Amino acid sequence: MAARSGAGAGPEDLSQSLLDMLRFSGPATKPVLTARVGAGRTLVTQKINELIDVGLVSEDRVGRSTGGRIPREVRFRSEAAAVLGIEVGSSSLDVAITDLAGRPAVTHHEPWDITKGPEATLDRLEQIVNQLRDEPQAPTVPLVAVGAGLAAPVEFTTGRPISPPYMPGWDGYPVRDRLSDRFGVEAWVDNDVSAMALAELRAGNAQDASDFLFVKLGLGIGAGLVSGGVLHRGADGCAGDIAHIPVATKSPALCRCGRRGCLAAHASGAALTREARRLADSGESPYLAALAAEGTTLEAAHVTAASHAGDPAATELLAQTGRFIGTALGTYVSFFNPSLVAIGGAVSQAGDILLAAIRQAVYEFSLPLATRHLQITPSDLGDTAGVVGAACTALDAMLRANRLDWWAEQPLKN
Repeated sequence: MAARSGAGAGPEDLSQSLLDMLRFSGPATKPVLTARVGAGRTLVTQKINELIDVGLVSEDRVGRSTGGRIPREVRFRSEAAAVLGIEVGSSSLDVAITDLAGRPAVTHHEPWDITKGPEATLDRLEQIVNQLRDEPQAPTVPLVAVGAGLAAPVEFTTGRPISPPYMPGWDGYPVRDRLSDRFGVEAWVDNDVSAMALAELRAGNAQDASDFLFVKLGLGIGAGLVSGGVLHRGADGCAGDIAHIPVATKSPALCRCGRRGCLAAHASGAALTREARRLADSGESPYLAALAAEGTTLEAAHVTAASHAGDPAATELLAQTGRFIGTALGTYVSFFNPSLVAIGGAVSQAGDILLAAIRQAVYEFSLPLATRHLQITPSDLGDTAGVVGAACTALDAMLRANRLDWWAEQPLKN
């Protein structure tokens, strides 16, 4: 990810450029950094020394001298402190303790009934974090921040979920403030899909893409937008909510929003679960009917299993789901012109049938120029996307040049 040039920039801008280069591009010598930012050597050295003094970077010896000074590289000290990454899903909790690069050291996943409410959920999160900190692999460095992603629309400035469809009892709850109170550090809260898009930018397939979409296909559906290398949240934090794009205006399928024909009503994990049970009850899918007869409670994952076993009805259902998703994304692709669409979430594990149908519909319903260089690929972050993205949400807010005085006061690891 390219940092801003130092030419004509103020001292704080220069410090930010240097810090971002070291975070995102790796170690480099001072002459290389000086050339990249386009500022004077003396000023660059001064700013690097300030970053060293607060403990965020270090200058290490590398290589072997060829007659002059031993070459030294400056590097970002990702090991200096730790961050909590939390994903509060519609049916599960995921927690990680990461370093300052967002790399998880220890992780935890468990099913969770989100309808238990925010207080019970925060109690359980606190227990999980205490368990993780006692694990042998857990970092012993100071915890400096917590980031959380919620399966809900989130007002980013306040960290409060607004009218969450899958989280009854959470509307307007001050999640950011409560997390900060619980863990004694600053907290940031975002929609889970926006956090996953940030993870894709920092650690996934989109590290070299400045304009892309991350699409989560889970119990619900959502998208995160990155434009010009920056996560785009919109004016109120709900940019990328594609769940309620109408894809079947005369459909009887009722969405949680109260309307009919929404994308989420036809292509989400909840929709696949509904259709799996219909196919079993009608006998259209012998595979699913057999599972139901055995007492299995059918879910979206069983549709994938049935398709892989050669069940025609399940295969057609996945293809139809992909067509709905691709049709909706086609509008976004023409409007936004991304170079990459990364597909994540549990439903994305359905594999090639779903992905092929998504691709076909996107290309059919997008402008030819908008798809000339477009790639549509599965995310490679798997189950860690949510917690990595949540941690990166906090890190992007904390690792700012205007916070160097704050970092100087922290007991960072030497």
